[in-house]
Amino acid sequence: MTGGRDEPFVEWRRGRAPGLRVKLRIAGEGKGLSDYFRWTAETFAMDKVFEKPEALHGIRILDMTNVILGPVVGDYLGEYGAEVFRVELPGRGDPTMRVVTPFGIFWKNACPGFFPQNRNKYFITIDVRKPEGVDLFKQLARRCDVVVENFIAGTMDEWGIGYRQLREVKPDIIMLSLNGFGQWGPFSIGRPSWDLAAQAASGHAAITGFPGRPPGKAGLYLGDYTGGLLGAIAVLAALHYRERTGKGQYIDYAQAEGLIRTMDWTWVYQGLTGRERGRYGNRDISFCPSDIFRCQDGFVAIAAADDEEFRGLCLAMGRPDLIEDERFRTAEARLKEEHALELLQIIRDWAATKTREEIDALGELYRFGSAPVMGFKDQNYDPHLRARGMVWEIDDPVYGRVVEVGPVVKMSETPGRLRWSARPVGFDNEYVFVKMLGLRPSELKALEEKGVIGKWAPLLGSMPPDGWRGEGTIF
Repeated sequence: MTGGRDEPFVEWRRGRAPGLRVKLRIAGEGKGLSDYFRWTAETFAMDKVFEKPEALHGIRILDMTNVILGPVVGDYLGEYGAEVFRVELPGRGDPTMRVVTPFGIFWKNACPGFFPQNRNKYFITIDVRKPEGVDLFKQLARRCDVVVENFIAGTMDEWGIGYRQLREVKPDIIMLSLNGFGQWGPFSIGRPSWDLAAQAASGHAAITGFPGRPPGKAGLYLGDYTGGLLGAIAVLAALHYRERTGKGQYIDYAQAEGLIRTMDWTWVYQGLTGRERGRYGNRDISFCPSDIFRCQDGFVAIAAADDEEFRGLCLAMGRPDLIEDERFRTAEARLKEEHALELLQIIRDWAATKTREEIDALGELYRFGSAPVMGFKDQNYDPHLRARGMVWEIDDPVYGRVVEVGPVVKMSETPGRLRWSARPVGFDNEYVFVKMLGLRPSELKALEEKGVIGKWAPLLGSMPPDGWRGEGTIF
């Protein structure tokens, strides 16, 4: 495949995953798009990441969180250079995510579900239910910029380390509290929440699933990771406000409300028509065609949002007659229910005769939306994702080679990065308490004897891999 002198062309190579074609590079000569793609590749080159500064260098986050919704805030901020101190209970650590693991699988004594939201952090332990623990926590808060917590509303205040108490020791402190339903309101008092409850209360579950079937949950922890992202944005906004005014503030985030905010046109539609949106499976009912179709070797997504893309799809299918068919000639006509069902069946029959690779190539050639439904193997060996640092391998001193999802947002001057993976309970106690607080060894020992601080217990999920002998310690 070649292109003109000023026209870039796409070189295709088969990836290691069977049946998957990936774009490796844009080639071509002269000025134009090929020059642009060379420039962006050099600007965001992965081998230069660790030579560049970090956007949030010097910002300290005291991460008093558990499960996913809270910890993922620090993970996002830590990717861009914030110094994050994850606080857990001595011994067992996070009582949920250290032990709740998919299908009961532990890897090197660690819970795989703990890793994705706990990279780049320093792990310390403090029992804040003890007076000495409260004092230790306040000492750390005084040296940090942000405190993040996600306990039941009022818990931190009850322990003596809520926003009202912490601003007395650090007036410009920023504190973010995340939970299911917020810090105030009739539904907030004493009520725990999980991602599933937030999906239900927000209305997400009501529109997820197939017609005639019960409401469904998203296949991932949508409320947790969306909530963590919105929480991180709020922290950045508060840091900017403090930079201008010198004032800290308290941030209240309700997980269910965060999911309501993501529900696109649902509220407008229901407000205008008085009708519920309903469940339509994989089909997008705001334009047609847009659905997931079975092909010879798996599934593929096909979408044609406008008339030009629909024309390309018709030509790819060898059905130019559909372009001028009154049922499908305009976007409005294609959205009529009886027409949409007929069109989707035509595409369904055609897709069943093709492979994922064939449809993906046709989508590129005829410029309609297409993508294979990819699994882990497809993504892990995808040169595109690896070149962009979305698949990121860490040579972790505790766990060895770990494959992680890298930073999503690419920044030219201050790129995000992964430095290490999650840690065993209390892994960084000496480093943090001595470096930041200046505690002496005798003071550390006294706190350990009182159970205020401590390292891992001999429990799966809490302790290092078998045979670990202290490699990778910082202090």
